Amino acid sequence: MTGLEKAQAIRQRKNGLRLATLTAYDYPTARLLDEAGVDLLLVGDSLGMVVLGFPDTTQVTMEHMLHHTAAVARAKTKAIVVADLPINSYDTPDIALANAQRLIEAGADAVKLEGGIRQAEKVRAITEARIPVCGHLGMLPQRVLEEGGYRKKGKTPEQSAALLEGANALIEAGVFAIVLESVVAETAAQLTKDIPVPTIGIGSGGATCDGEVAVVTDLLGSYPWFVPPFAQPEADLASSISQAVTAYRGRVQGS
Repeated sequence: MTGLEKAQAIRQRKNGLRLATLTAYDYPTARLLDEAGVDLLLVGDSLGMVVLGFPDTTQVTMEHMLHHTAAVARAKTKAIVVADLPINSYDTPDIALANAQRLIEAGADAVKLEGGIRQAEKVRAITEARIPVCGHLGMLPQRVLEEGGYRKKGKTPEQSAALLEGANALIEAGVFAIVLESVVAETAAQLTKDIPVPTIGIGSGGATCDGEVAVVTDLLGSYPWFVPPFAQPEADLASSISQAVTAYRGRVQGS
């Protein structure tokens, strides 16, 4: 399937079987997740923190994203591969389109960018070039410095209305789905009901959206130094790795 066909298949899942989404940053992880039946693989700029050791996503570059997108794409997945446009890579419609094309050339099926109304023209420039776009509303990690931290969104009627206005602008511009990050559960549920494209929640309540996305290191327990309060680990790979390395060291050193 082409990227456009995969994106259309995701859009058609609105109100259907919920979408299981995970981040992926490398070939073996992408291959394992795909073989396990994940619907969307997000090459997220969260790699800045859980792979590259940055304090947030604001230091992630296009070069980082191209490198990791290409690695994930080599797994030749059935899942749609969505690559984040990093901070400052979509400042204008022309720049957004050029960088979206670079990510597609690296192997992505679609791209994702953060923000609502002020991003609509950039989304339109990309979708008119037949590149699928996933939106991202709610808490926007690329704006963490200007907002002074991570804050829950949709707490007031005014905030909820602004989220709906942003979602409608993105939909009119052609997005096939929208990630809702750290949105109050009631607001996320109402947005999901009100808009015609699938919503994919993270930190926005348990079953409020048409699907969920998790950072793979949170799911696998392989990044123990920080675990978001909404994360639900299904494994403890950090402990397994430590035990394996300790056993290896003992074997090598004869202790």
